[in-house]
Amino acid sequence: MPDRLECHAHPRPSVENSLSSRTLHFSVWDVQSRMLIERPDDLAVAYTRLMMGFLLFSPKPRNIAMIGLGGGSMAKFCYRYLPETRIQVLEINPYVIALRNEFKIPPDDHRFNVRKEDAADYIRTAPYRFDVIVADGFDAHGVPPRLCSQSFYDDCQVMLEPDGVLVANLHSGNQSFPASMARIAKSFSGRVVAVNDLECNNVVAFAYKGRKHTPRVFLENLAFCRDALAPEAWSQLEPSFFRIGELEKYLGRTGG
Repeated sequence: MPDRLECHAHPRPSVENSLSSRTLHFSVWDVQSRMLIERPDDLAVAYTRLMMGFLLFSPKPRNIAMIGLGGGSMAKFCYRYLPETRIQVLEINPYVIALRNEFKIPPDDHRFNVRKEDAADYIRTAPYRFDVIVADGFDAHGVPPRLCSQSFYDDCQVMLEPDGVLVANLHSGNQSFPASMARIAKSFSGRVVAVNDLECNNVVAFAYKGRKHTPRVFLENLAFCRDALAPEAWSQLEPSFFRIGELEKYLGRTGG
């Protein structure tokens, strides 16, 4: 069980069950994660499928850092369908970590680990670089200030491999959204693509290092993902990946 004093500073999430799904949330109107009971490794929420679009920028990631465990949807998906990838999950809330068995999150092993950690501190001092940093850290009030600061995005840029990508889940309705987008753009010299999830008010930002992501590179990576992923994984991701095809338009605007 989590330490009592340590937990005092963190909100306790709730879990609700229906006949087909299990959800985790901090408030009755704000679902953080949803798991399908019969298919626990599926991505049941639209924005998570969109966030997997990082594969269009880094199609063969060796090391992924995931900020925010939640119900473990993306962690489980990546663990199952990216068997050559090492996944480091960072979660500050011990109440969330305590629920990992309820959401069928795999145990730690040689390529999967969940750390009770302040992600801003860990990213700044990580012992190795990452191909992908997935920033999906939310609490009851939204994205914590330390996870949307200029210094945090600067640290992400530094700790990515030369062709690495940061994928950040943001909420367009939050008053901090414009500032967060501006900070990401500053850290990555304008190399950022923002895509709406069409289901809620989530906006997924892809910020990348390295070579320019031209339409040709996008098509090459799309073809690689289609051929490399298991059919049941590709069928979940295909609609979102083709939506990210709109990046040609965004890249033309940003000069990425």
